[in-house]
Amino acid sequence: MNKQQLVKFISKYNLGGLVNSAILSFKDNTLNTRFTSGDKSLLGILSMDKWDFEDGEFGVYNTEQLVKLLSVLDDDVTMSVTKAGDKAVSIQLSDTVSKVNYMLTDTSVISRPPVPESLPQNFELKININPQFISKFISGKQALAETDTFTVFTKNDTTSIVIGYASVNTNRVTIPVSTTEYKQMDLISFNATNFKEILSANKECESALLEVSPDGIAKITFKIDNYKSTYYLVAVQDVD
Repeated sequence: MNKQQLVKFISKYNLGGLVNSAILSFKDNTLNTRFTSGDKSLLGILSMDKWDFEDGEFGVYNTEQLVKLLSVLDDDVTMSVTKAGDKAVSIQLSDTVSKVNYMLTDTSVISRPPVPESLPQNFELKININPQFISKFISGKQALAETDTFTVFTKNDTTSIVIGYASVNTNRVTIPVSTTEYKQMDLISFNATNFKEILSANKECESALLEVSPDGIAKITFKIDNYKSTYYLVAVQDVD
């Protein structure tokens, strides 16, 4: 197995430490997880196919610890699971020299996020996301490190993403975007840090789609090689 494939999968749900606990599900050579941030403002669904491992569900309570253990190993690893009866208790990974053991958590301890079908689905504004936008948003958020939100701004058939929008004059970054479907909406704001981490974890993508619902939900979907990831953001309270 290639360790970097697993590390990349983990980075797409861990999101720079925003999500530390998740249930990893292996079935039919596909690795899946559904996860949420601590404040429930972010929900994600992630899958990676072509991953050959035995079927089962494994509770990862401390992702940061797992990543540190993986860093000990070379890229080419073998992976196995230790069970007590039918219950998985640990995962072992080894290269030609070293071996690490990661203790699993009972999956009942980790909350299972809601299924996305329970969220609003009327996404009336659809925004094209490309590498240039990703780079500019990440740089803009880094420049405005203390800024908590970004706002979707629609007017006269044009759409912009604004980091640090307010009704008064402020430091802000405005990024014009193109749309595949346009709908003028009231201002809707989302957590800028969460969105930056989502973009950072998927920055190798050539294109993605950001969809915005007037009900206060944003959805962004990436398809990169054998990874597919979808993230939902819940709107924050209106900015001043």
